[in-house]
Amino acid sequence: QVQLVESGGGLVQAGGSLRLSCEISGTTFSSRAIAWYRQEDPEKQRELVANIAAVGKTTYGAFVEGRFTISRDNSKNTVYLQMNSLKPEDTAVYYCRTLHYWGRGTQVTVSS
Repeated sequence: QVQLVESGGGLVQAGGSLRLSCEISGTTFSSRAIAWYRQEDPEKQRELVANIAAVGKTTYGAFVEGRFTISRDNSKNTVYLQMNSLKPEDTAVYYCRTLHYWGRGTQVTVSS
């Protein structure tokens, strides 16, 4: 059974930083592309924040503008999202995804 567990969310002031983690079990981690999505509220669609391929190639949503970095540690079955220069509009629940599996999300709140 594939499981994804996100952590690292919290409350931060605008301009601050957070690092999210996503630990994945039940699949061959090193061969999987992993992505971070976010959802501002349940009425809106989840949007892609960043994706990292098995070979390490990364892509980002246009709104990231160089502020976030996705990385992976295959020895720990974990993907990270380093978020810097956070803005109030980054407030959302952040989800980790691989294949069609999702984690439960971690809340990020950025105060102005």
